[in-house]
Amino acid sequence: MGKMLRLIVQSAKISPPLSPPPRPCVSVYFRDVKRTTREVEGNHPVWNETLIWHLWNHPLQKDSFLQIALRDMGSMKKERFIGMATVLLKPLVKKPRKILFVNDLTLLNHSMMPTECTVTLQAALMTYKDIEKIGDEDLLAITAQEVAKQKLMFPSATVHKALSPKPQHFQVRVQLFEARQLMGNDIKPVVKVVIGGHQHHSRIKMGNNPFFNELFFQNFFEAPMKFFDEIILIQVMNSSVMRFNAEIGRFQTDIGFIYNCPGHTLLRKWLGLCQPNEPNSGVRGYLKVTICALGVGDQAPVDKKLIYRVEDTDTRIFKSSVVPISIAYLQFFIYCAEDLHLKKHYSVSPALEVELIGEKLKTNVQTQTESPIWNQILTFRIQLPCLSSYVKFRVLDCPRNRCNDEIGTVSLSLNQISSTGAEIEGMYSGFLPCFGPSFLTLHGGKKAPFRMKEEDPKHQNRQKYGLCVIFLSCTMMPDFKDLIQFEVSIGHYGNKTDLSYKPLVSTTQYSPAIYDGNIYHYVPWYNTKPVVAVTSFWEDVSFRMNCLNLLQFTRDRLKANLDTLKSMRNPRDPALLPQWERLLRELVEDCKRPLPCMTSQPKATDLDKNRWKLRRLLLQELAQKAKQAPPRDMVATAEGWLYRLNAVLPEPQMNLPDVMIWLMSREQRVAYAQVPAHSVLFSPDGAQHSGRFCGKTQTLFLQYPEGEGEKDTLPGQLRVCMWLGNVTDSRDLELLRQGEVVVYAETYENQAKFKGQWGQQFLQHCPNFSDVLGHKALPKEDFKEPHGWHWDGPWTVEPQRRLLLDTDINKSQVLEEVYENQRRDAMGAWVPAAIPNTDVNGEPVEAREIVECPQGWHVKQTWAVELNHAVDNEGWEYGVGIPPSGLPKVWNSVEKTYYSRRRRRWARVRYRDHGQLSHEQETLSFLQLHHPGLAEDEAGWEYGVFGSKFHLNPEPQSRFRRRCWHRRLAPNKVKGIAPIFLLEGSLSTDMKEQARREVDMVSSTRRLDRVMSSRRAPPGITQTPSLPFIYCVFNKPHYYQLFCYIYQARDLMAGRVQTFQGPFIRLVFLNHSQCTQTLKSSAAPTWAQTLIFQHLLLYESPQDTRDSPPCVVLELWQRDPQGSETLWGRSMWHPVVWLDAQDRILPPMRWHPLVKGLEDEEGEILASCELILETESLRQQLPMLSVPWKNGIYILPKSIQPTLRKMAIEMLVWGLRNMKQARSPRLLVECWEERLQTEPIRDFQTNPNFAQSALLLTLYMPTEETFVLPLVLKVVDNQDFGQETVVGQANVHSLQPYFCDPWAEDYVPPRPPTLSVKRYQELLGYLCEKFWFKSSKAEDEYDQEVDWWSKLFWATGDAPQTLKYKYKDYHTLKVYDCELEAVPAFQGLQDFCQTFKLYQERPRLDSPVVGEFKGQFRVYPFPENPEAPKPPRQFPLWPKKEDFPQQCLVRVYMVRAFHLQPQDLNGLCDPYVILKLGQTMLGNRDKYQPNTLDPIFGVMFELSCTIPLEKDLEIQLYDFDLFSPDDMIGTTVIDLEDRLLSGFGARCGLSKSYCQSGPFRWRDQMPPSLLLEHHAKRKGLPPPLFSPEGDSVYYNGKKFELQSFELKPPRARFLGSKKERLALYLLHTQGLVPEHVETRTLHSDSQPGIDQGKVQMWVDIFPKKLGPPGPPVNIGPRKPKRYELRCVIWKTTLVDPKEKSLSYDRINDIYVKGWLFGLEKDMQKTDIHYRSVTGEGIFNWRFTFTLDYLAAEHVCVLSEKDYIWSLDPTVTKFPARLIIQVWDNNIISMDDFLGVLELDLSDMPLPAPHSRLCSVRMLEADPKWPHFLQHKHSNLFKMKNVAGWWPCQVLDGGKWRLSGKVKMTLEILTEKEALIKAAGRGQSEPNQYPTLHPPLRTHTLFMWFRSPIGKFIRVVWRRYRFRIIATAIILLIGLLLFNFIYSAPNYLAMSWIKPELRLNAPIQIYANIINAPNTSSANSSNLTTPQQSLKRTTALRLKHLQGHVTHLRDILPELLAPQN
Repeated sequence: MGKMLRLIVQSAKISPPLSPPPRPCVSVYFRDVKRTTREVEGNHPVWNETLIWHLWNHPLQKDSFLQIALRDMGSMKKERFIGMATVLLKPLVKKPRKILFVNDLTLLNHSMMPTECTVTLQAALMTYKDIEKIGDEDLLAITAQEVAKQKLMFPSATVHKALSPKPQHFQVRVQLFEARQLMGNDIKPVVKVVIGGHQHHSRIKMGNNPFFNELFFQNFFEAPMKFFDEIILIQVMNSSVMRFNAEIGRFQTDIGFIYNCPGHTLLRKWLGLCQPNEPNSGVRGYLKVTICALGVGDQAPVDKKLIYRVEDTDTRIFKSSVVPISIAYLQFFIYCAEDLHLKKHYSVSPALEVELIGEKLKTNVQTQTESPIWNQILTFRIQLPCLSSYVKFRVLDCPRNRCNDEIGTVSLSLNQISSTGAEIEGMYSGFLPCFGPSFLTLHGGKKAPFRMKEEDPKHQNRQKYGLCVIFLSCTMMPDFKDLIQFEVSIGHYGNKTDLSYKPLVSTTQYSPAIYDGNIYHYVPWYNTKPVVAVTSFWEDVSFRMNCLNLLQFTRDRLKANLDTLKSMRNPRDPALLPQWERLLRELVEDCKRPLPCMTSQPKATDLDKNRWKLRRLLLQELAQKAKQAPPRDMVATAEGWLYRLNAVLPEPQMNLPDVMIWLMSREQRVAYAQVPAHSVLFSPDGAQHSGRFCGKTQTLFLQYPEGEGEKDTLPGQLRVCMWLGNVTDSRDLELLRQGEVVVYAETYENQAKFKGQWGQQFLQHCPNFSDVLGHKALPKEDFKEPHGWHWDGPWTVEPQRRLLLDTDINKSQVLEEVYENQRRDAMGAWVPAAIPNTDVNGEPVEAREIVECPQGWHVKQTWAVELNHAVDNEGWEYGVGIPPSGLPKVWNSVEKTYYSRRRRRWARVRYRDHGQLSHEQETLSFLQLHHPGLAEDEAGWEYGVFGSKFHLNPEPQSRFRRRCWHRRLAPNKVKGIAPIFLLEGSLSTDMKEQARREVDMVSSTRRLDRVMSSRRAPPGITQTPSLPFIYCVFNKPHYYQLFCYIYQARDLMAGRVQTFQGPFIRLVFLNHSQCTQTLKSSAAPTWAQTLIFQHLLLYESPQDTRDSPPCVVLELWQRDPQGSETLWGRSMWHPVVWLDAQDRILPPMRWHPLVKGLEDEEGEILASCELILETESLRQQLPMLSVPWKNGIYILPKSIQPTLRKMAIEMLVWGLRNMKQARSPRLLVECWEERLQTEPIRDFQTNPNFAQSALLLTLYMPTEETFVLPLVLKVVDNQDFGQETVVGQANVHSLQPYFCDPWAEDYVPPRPPTLSVKRYQELLGYLCEKFWFKSSKAEDEYDQEVDWWSKLFWATGDAPQTLKYKYKDYHTLKVYDCELEAVPAFQGLQDFCQTFKLYQERPRLDSPVVGEFKGQFRVYPFPENPEAPKPPRQFPLWPKKEDFPQQCLVRVYMVRAFHLQPQDLNGLCDPYVILKLGQTMLGNRDKYQPNTLDPIFGVMFELSCTIPLEKDLEIQLYDFDLFSPDDMIGTTVIDLEDRLLSGFGARCGLSKSYCQSGPFRWRDQMPPSLLLEHHAKRKGLPPPLFSPEGDSVYYNGKKFELQSFELKPPRARFLGSKKERLALYLLHTQGLVPEHVETRTLHSDSQPGIDQGKVQMWVDIFPKKLGPPGPPVNIGPRKPKRYELRCVIWKTTLVDPKEKSLSYDRINDIYVKGWLFGLEKDMQKTDIHYRSVTGEGIFNWRFTFTLDYLAAEHVCVLSEKDYIWSLDPTVTKFPARLIIQVWDNNIISMDDFLGVLELDLSDMPLPAPHSRLCSVRMLEADPKWPHFLQHKHSNLFKMKNVAGWWPCQVLDGGKWRLSGKVKMTLEILTEKEALIKAAGRGQSEPNQYPTLHPPLRTHTLFMWFRSPIGKFIRVVWRRYRFRIIATAIILLIGLLLFNFIYSAPNYLAMSWIKPELRLNAPIQIYANIINAPNTSSANSSNLTTPQQSLKRTTALRLKHLQGHVTHLRDILPELLAPQN
């Protein structure tokens, strides 16, 4: 197990204290690895921060140590060091488990002398299991490379609020900052952003490091799931090349990934760009972006940083921490699909399409097949991390290769098939995506799910599965006029419309839906429950399902315990701690249960093994945490565990499709319920491995298919018992403890009546024996018993009385109607029509004269004509008959001559007789259940016609009858399988052989395709088969009593007041329902009522009922005065079941959610329920269990009634606001049954405050938080004629926050502020204004090196490092990321009184606010004994509110706005500000900021108002439009009254220092000493007492001295007196609002809840009674300063050669091009240095650039129009960046790019003094060198002048390399300096500073004439030097050889022969030859030719003789002495 060193840095003490307060941090070094804590302000900093070092394979040694350094990061660099120390780790080596505590470790100074500063630490050795996760950045910094890589592979979901599936508003923002290191030479990048198919483009830039600063918005109104699937594509393109080759790199993700990031945002992340088509190219550049995906209510992050920061060297690439980016291949092995259907009798041609982040791949099309086999591999090239949430599979129908129709879809979540490792706290590294081999279930429309196999072409053996479903009840149904039945299917098995599958017993018998006596209907199954049995063939995945069900069991128990915990609202509930302990105990018990091992499972896939490991580790971790969990934050802790369990719960490899239960009517699918197969799957390993509902009763709520049925209604509530498992495990199948399974074959005998005779011969269009609908012939003799079954007895007649039930049987009265119809005859007279009596639809009915009243009913009034409609006085309505029916389409009440038909309505009401039997007993009596004495009709005939209801008794007009024949089936003794699973195939076909053959095939594992073909039906069956019906018959019923205790309901929506109109609760339990009493309109209706159901009939065994009882449904209804009822919400839960009343304990009441519609939880109800089994002893105890009876209702039992206590509710009633229609309103306060009201406000229009400020209401109320009562505030207005109307209402849902202890000693009652001063103080203020502020002109004389914007940038940390101001700590302000009201420390500025929004009494949807009430509450116990001392009042009675209304001066400072919603087509807007305060409107439309989303306003508005009459300051931002009306961007509202009344001093923020002059002057009306006095008065303290010198003060019982705040006298200028400084220091300790800038969010009605942008501002309020205010602050925007940049290009060297010439290898015609980034129009070039051979070019050329530079933000500012026709210029900001390019000039072709140099003028590398020291390392953005070896950078604006060599680089083969060097001088001058030291461009005049002389260059054409030989030699030598050298060496060697060969014979001859010497002749000859030249030459002129010949001959001879003479001289030297 690897270890790590953990160090907890706790705190430090800095002594003596530093002023201003330091910002210390601790740096700790261990083995040269540095870790640093965060910065904390103060002299006693507390960090409690954990630092980690991994030891890897190097354990601690005895000499290991930690080096500690304490630094002040708020001061200058030289003064940062405070102290250092060393901690020896030897104790941890001896005792590794020990914690080393180091308390108050003394720090040493630079001289190694001890100081008074100390630090406190803890050090320990930890293992990975011990340590907790410490955040993503540290985690990435400390883990191994593999762990780091896999942590980033795939995104993990974070916890967010659940979104409604309905369409809603969303917004996506993409902000581009800059790009760096883009690949390419001389590129012009542009960014294309595609958000959900909508394209946006940035401006075109130049260079490899472009700066964009552009923001793109896209709004959506979509369902969340569709929104999350949308793609965000960011492409960086090179606009200067052809489009097909233009892409530099891209980044792609889906919106769901962004939304799941923290804060729904990627904030300032560097994205790695790559090309998916070139995976090996690596990263092609980096792009810095912010991407937000915001929903309703989400806040965009406030990014306070400057758009461009020099020190922003954060090159942590988001896409990949390791460069090059990792490219992975995601392969999908697509094998086959099964059962693909689109339409009936239509053969599909399927192809599979796979989509991943917008990229789609498709398989080949398989023609005309429903089970295609593809056997293909689809490969995606993805980047890691993969920024997608889902892989989508879509099967398309592609006839003729045109893919039009979608057959089915399925999504695979990448989170489920991979893991980042974030699920486990520790060193678990996760795993990469893997899946299968497994089937995926596709879904599409109202079709059965079908499957597609993926990943691996291997067949798995199929097992035969059996599914058995018992239908116990179906209730809460709407009125179905037709018979209904249920169909159960799993996949295509059981789908009776798919005739290609073997018919199975998958449908129930038809039944009617009968009225339940209230508003719903139910199916009257009673004791005969229908059963279905479906067999199917699937792969064996039991090992996988067992693991899933074990986890599900753990999760369900945890959730159930958590729900119980959440329902306990009272923290002092005695059951709370036992419930928490039970939760922990059961969680530990469940987590320790081992999961089935996957590593040894042969069928387990890689994903199974990986997820098994992940789940196992998570369970171990949860068990460990549950053991150690303290009883604190219980709900949040358990919810976190539940969330983590849910994250690993889903099983993507779900081979078994869900079980579908369809409700069918008229052969149409109407509604369905979906049951996951694993939840009902049986496992032989035990109950916990089985599904949680396997063999158990569960309640299902049916739902309509999407787009069908009524909105927010339930089609029914179904109770079923289900079992699914391998048929070999079904041997002992027994689902319920009671009940007998019976199987019948069924056929109907039909007869018709003709001339009084009944017989089959009179039948027409109907077979003699048929099914129940009469569609299909079913003769008795055609039935054959199925395999494994035999007939049990003959055919018998069994009337189906269930089908004959009167659907109105439970109604107490029924309206009957008959329409009398007439027509005109030929004479125009009205005569009876052909069908004289019809219903409303024209269908024939009996004449009203012969309609008899059924038995058990009576009629009070006879038939009467209905006259209350649009009819004439006789009840007729008229119309024109239209063929073929002859009935009119439209009826009219006025007779016209051309009308041919008329009718009138006769109606009567029949009432039920009040007999001995209840409705349910009457139904049971009709069904002949439990009453065997009743007579039975022997014949069993039923009379009627198909399509209408049948009756038992014949009627005179009956012409058709039928009766039902049943024949019972009994099972044979079959071993090893439940007999019901052998009921396969039609009874009318002999299926024995086929079934036997199939059983053999399944048992012997043959090839899959044979099994698949065998499970299909034979081709001969094309019609619906005849199948048996299975029933579960219960003989013994059980009776129960249900008690429901209902207390209260309430609305939970915070943004509205819901007054329930006439509320009542309808309790529905199975087919029974009751209602509570209807209350008056109330915000929190309290019934305190018990509803009792007696003699409830349930047939299943009591044990089954106890284990899974039916659901109780509580519905909250509203009844308006007209009597119409509307459903508001529904709550469902299971009751507590008691089988023995002796054990009964009253269940405590809990809050249950009220669901409005189908998914929105908008309320809750306090109730509890219990179901008690009736026994003989209990039946005698009536009324049941002593429930008290009062006022005609059962009330709550005493033991669960809330305990009441006398309480006092004290109210501060301040006033009413914004009540526009009110005249003389008063406040009415209601709490339970008590009410209290104020006096009316008489002069409401001039003073809307109440005259009496405090009220006291005493009442008895519950004290437990569970029963807390709401307080209702109503505003009643007195109208004309004494009329009173409720004009507004507010609810205080809970009074718990207002409970207080009235006897508390430290309680300070709230007081209003003092807003007036005494006369002498007014005089003082006048003098201050006259002399203090106006006397000093120091501000004008003061050199303003700082301004208000400096304070802002100091606060945001964006102040430039170059601008140091040593006194900035005296002048800081606070920048809040939110509204001032949202800062937690200021309590919403409602500490004095709260604001309650008033709504209409009867709210509509999105009901507007009609006003506000300002007040406060205190609740405390009140003594019931009148003699006991009464507690002190919490709100004092103020006799008069003299300071209100108050005249105020308001200053609104609008600083800036950012991220505004675009309004114009160019993606920008032209914002301007409008202020509204009462009737005052300020703002100038003409002063708009053109073409920007981030305007800087820098304006102050000053206006006067009367508070509270004008209290709401509305700030609106509009977009200026020239022609159309201006669009509102957004608005925000500030309540000025809250700021004025607040005790936090929010009317004017408290400055950090008290300056009498200078740039930061005090702006409040009162000096700090007076402010402190007012603050003390408001807190109920005596006024502060200052010493005469003002250096000490006595305040709040303590003495404070100035010296304790100022250690040494301050040196800053313009500070006030000691007294004022000390008062200000004290004020800053009181938690008051400091000088600040707040950030307010703008909202718009067009997109409610969506952030429209932010505005930064602040407000100062100056009550006029307090005297004149201080001077306003100048926040005018900073103006950029104009500079001139002079760049002198001296020379280049080592430039890459490009061209070949005749004489040289490569030469260049070099020139240099330069421009400033963003100012490309001012591009400048040098002249051309022709024919440079060595890469050297000499220029002496000057570039001059003019730029407007904003030093505070390090950016240049450019204001210019985008187009000629643009109305306004666009202001753009960009970094000051100089770009130098070196080019090779070509005459014909394009110039060649040789290199580029980019210099950031504010952070540029210093040049090299010599060219040999110049290298590319100078330009590295993220150098790998140690700090002391890194190249130094500097700011040109600070250095002013710099000269030297810089490298140029070029992209070559995907990498940057050196391509040349350039020598330059850079000089920056202000505009004034540039005018004084004028200089021209190039070498033009004025050529000075410095003077540039033309370079000395020699033209190459004249070099040939000046030194042709040397030039020739140089040319030849350069080109052929190697050949010349080689040739010379060869010639030399050849010459030596030739000489040797030539001389060798002579030498040999002389040395061997040695001839005799002859001396005379040779000497003579020699002498003659020698002397010949000395002879006379008189006639030499005549003998020219002979003499020349002689010379040649003589020379040859002489040469020959010289050799001999030399030889002779060697032999005889004395013979050849020289002669004269």
